[in-house]
Amino acid sequence: MYSFMGGGLFCAVVGNILLVVSTATDYWMQYRLSGNYAHQGLWRYCMSNKCYMQTDSIAYWNATRAFMILSGMSCFAGIIAGIMSFSHFSSFERFNRSFAAGIMFFVSTFFVLLGMAIYTGVTVNFLGRRFGDWRFSWSYILGWVAMLMTFFAGIFYICAYRMCECRRGTGPR
Repeated sequence: MYSFMGGGLFCAVVGNILLVVSTATDYWMQYRLSGNYAHQGLWRYCMSNKCYMQTDSIAYWNATRAFMILSGMSCFAGIIAGIMSFSHFSSFERFNRSFAAGIMFFVSTFFVLLGMAIYTGVTVNFLGRRFGDWRFSWSYILGWVAMLMTFFAGIFYICAYRMCECRRGTGPR
């Protein structure tokens, strides 16, 4: 049980770090504009070694930002619940912290999946046609890796919950 929780906590911490780095950095997409390379993230775009804030309130950027932030917050809440699940004291008999941590990690996975899917769909269908020479970059890839890490953290914590439930059921009555 503790090995599952330890593995889940490791995946969750790495996933949360990747979520923060992915959301905060400016390398979601790289493209060539007027002969110069440019790159953009969720908050800024950079051209000719100068970066500018994205002041346009475009719905897909706002949705992607919101889902990435919600994902990071739910992953952090899952980490707190996961750390608390190592202690055996519980004031609630029916509340299992491992189960709560697993659910929070799955919620985080769902939010990052929504954010990445929205960004991917709009970028491929709209921006991909606007810029001829473009590609997704490392910040974008970190977002997908963070989704996998939070998903596996949820799997580990649900496995830990199931092992805990099996041990409770085999005890003396």
